[in-house]
Amino acid sequence: MQDYLDPINSVGMPELTDSGVALEFLLTTKTGIRNLSIALTETASPALQKIMRTQLDVMIDLYFEISDLMQKKEWLKPFNLEGQKELDIKSAENAISIAQLELFPKSMNRKGMFPTPPKN
Repeated sequence: MQDYLDPINSVGMPELTDSGVALEFLLTTKTGIRNLSIALTETASPALQKIMRTQLDVMIDLYFEISDLMQKKEWLKPFNLEGQKELDIKSAENAISIAQLELFPKSMNRKGMFPTPPKN
């Protein structure tokens, strides 16, 4: 990607963003399940244990909903290691590409790149 301000370079970006947000949501939910499980084993109050069990059930259901969505969208391939490897390599290449962008190009003139001409 040479020029991140050129609109043509935004093609496909919503899908990349959606998959990244979904993966972060999945990992955060997994961490929440782990932390809530630990807290549940440390809690002595029966009322609090009941609330935590309910929350744990909700979080586990949410985890599987996110996981199912990601599999349907082919953002996650847990049963196809070769396919998952390809996705991971593509994600890493995209991250490297974004990290190498020149954030302050020499020319900031975008005249003529958008469908409506600038008003003089």
